Amino acid sequence: MPGSGKTTLGRLLSRRLGMPFADVDHAIEERLGCSVREYFDRAGEQAFRDLEQQTVDELTRRPAGVISTGGGSVLRPVNRQMLRERGRVFYLRASPEDLYRRLRHDTTRPLLQVADPMARLRSLFKERDALYREAAHHVLDTNRPSVSHLLGRIMMQLEQDACMPPQAPAAPAANPTGA
Repeated sequence: MPGSGKTTLGRLLSRRLGMPFADVDHAIEERLGCSVREYFDRAGEQAFRDLEQQTVDELTRRPAGVISTGGGSVLRPVNRQMLRERGRVFYLRASPEDLYRRLRHDTTRPLLQVADPMARLRSLFKERDALYREAAHHVLDTNRPSVSHLLGRIMMQLEQDACMPPQAPAAPAANPTGA
C-alpha cells in the first residue's frame, strides 16, 4: 500500500545487504522525465500500469538487488507472478488508518487526490490485501514496529530462507607477534 514503508525499508535493506536498490516509480519517472502523478493525469491509469509492468519486468530480470514496487503493481497477475518467481517478496502490511496518518499531507500520490482519502485507502486495502498476500513470501505488520525492528525481521527471514548474498571473507586479523 502507499505509505507502508517500501522505499524507506528498501533503501536500508539494500545498504545492509550491499546490493543495488531500485524503486519502480522512480525508474518510471526517470524514463519519462516527469512525475508519476503528471503521467497518470495525462495518460491515464491503464497507460501507467503498462509502463509499470514493463519496468517490473526489467528490474526483476537484473542480478540481485532490492526493489520497491509501486502500491498498485500487484493489480496485474503477471506482475505478481514475476515478483514471486524472481525474488523474495515482503508485504509491508499497514492498516488504512495508519496509512492515512502517514499520508494525510502527501499530495504526490494520484490515487489519494480525492475528496475522502481515508475512504479511498480503505477501498484500496480491501481490493489489494489478498493480491499482496498472493505475491508475498512473507507478511510484516508495519503499523507500530520501528524501522530498525522491521529491517531486523526482514534480515532474519532472509537468513532463514537461505536468501542472503555471500559475504566477502573477513580480512585476516593482524598478528602482533609477527608469527
